[in-house]
Amino acid sequence: MGTTGLALPWEARIAQGARGLHLQTPKENCRAQRGRVEPTETTSGVSSAAAQVSLQDSALATACQAGDLRAFERLYQLHGSRMKSMARNLLGTTSDAEDAVQETFLKIQRGIGSFRGQSSFATWSFRILINTCYDARRSRMRKKEVSQGEPEGTEASPRPEPRAPGAHPSLRLALERAVAKLTEQQRGVFLMYEVEGMRHSEIAAVLEISETASKNTLFQAKKNLRQMLEAPRSSAAEAR
Repeated sequence: MGTTGLALPWEARIAQGARGLHLQTPKENCRAQRGRVEPTETTSGVSSAAAQVSLQDSALATACQAGDLRAFERLYQLHGSRMKSMARNLLGTTSDAEDAVQETFLKIQRGIGSFRGQSSFATWSFRILINTCYDARRSRMRKKEVSQGEPEGTEASPRPEPRAPGAHPSLRLALERAVAKLTEQQRGVFLMYEVEGMRHSEIAAVLEISETASKNTLFQAKKNLRQMLEAPRSSAAEAR
């Protein structure tokens, strides 16, 4: 998989060596990270802001269920860019991401009647996007498995489209390959948290897991990435 344009907040630390990957325990993950604080019920202004967002979300869902095309356009205006970014990081190319987002909106239109409001409309929409991307990845892998005459070592996904020229190409490629080796859930949580900036509460709602599971999955993903990125460095040191 090409994890296109991973604009990771801790990418600079990787450039200084694999040990720069800062791992936090699951307990630490629920605290501030990268200057971001998880909202709590006691945070000033959060309750009223959350209530307003919830009302807007409900109104948008109701309008979409009524077949209002302008409501679907509004949904795209609000979340289309973020959806494309997430899909691009999961699938590897802009074209695949655009196809996934287009298919997602078709699914939303066809399945709007099944929305019951058990989660926010935005969360429900992103869940459809994530599942669409996972289906696309599985389909791509099946096609690769049955294809004939491919040279050994061919990548299972298109070449990444770099978006951060300042990053060292070899380090960037190593990171992208390492992320591709994570489990599906670890990769999803890692990308949503570190790349898209989503909170654990949002990730939990999209993936239908607990917040604790989201934090633990992120911790394991970072641990696995550090181990994979440290291995080449250790080998290189022994070779000297």
